[in-house]
Amino acid sequence: MRKQTIFLLAGCLLSASVLSEELTIRVQLANGTGPLTGAVVYLNDGSHAPPAQAEVVQKNRMFHPHVLILPAGSSVSFPNRDNTHHHVYSFSPAKTFDLALYAGEPEAPVVFDKPGIVELGCNIHDHMQAFIVVADTRAVGQTNEQGEVTLALDFGVTQAPSSLNLNIWHPRLPDNTRPVVREISSTSLKNTAIETVNIELVPETRHESPMDHLQNRFRDL
Repeated sequence: MRKQTIFLLAGCLLSASVLSEELTIRVQLANGTGPLTGAVVYLNDGSHAPPAQAEVVQKNRMFHPHVLILPAGSSVSFPNRDNTHHHVYSFSPAKTFDLALYAGEPEAPVVFDKPGIVELGCNIHDHMQAFIVVADTRAVGQTNEQGEVTLALDFGVTQAPSSLNLNIWHPRLPDNTRPVVREISSTSLKNTAIETVNIELVPETRHESPMDHLQNRFRDL
């Protein structure tokens, strides 16, 4: 299986005499051939975001959005806007649930109270896949088209920690159930040093259609 490698570059000026700072992360493909869009990057700096409410919609036999980032304790609704039934489930350790065959909208949202990566699937349409990244921190974001994201850090103390764990996650990691973790020392950050980490990605899976051939035949009648 062909794999790709990406490098992560991190640089910021971090002062130990302040409570908060900003950290800019750049994630790019191997050998500088291009940025990686859509990587989730977060730091567990001790900050906590309040729970939120969100939706993961099923439309055209796909989940929307494909990746959702949420604070721990958030609730998610799973409305079905297709003309067929769906059966949404997850076996992920961070959240196991099962929404049996339904149309419309389930009676109650699902609460995601544990940090981690939650993979979603549909028991009727095997090609359907999405992910919910549950983060117990405010310092979380997703890389843009330039492969960059800026995180606002809030340590809640007057002294920055001696090191920080930088978490990087992407749906195409060989093990996409957990992030890649890189330790960054506060000393290197104060010196605006560049931190580099290698991340292997598996090739993107391509489907001929969101629907199988039999479904397409009935749709076109």
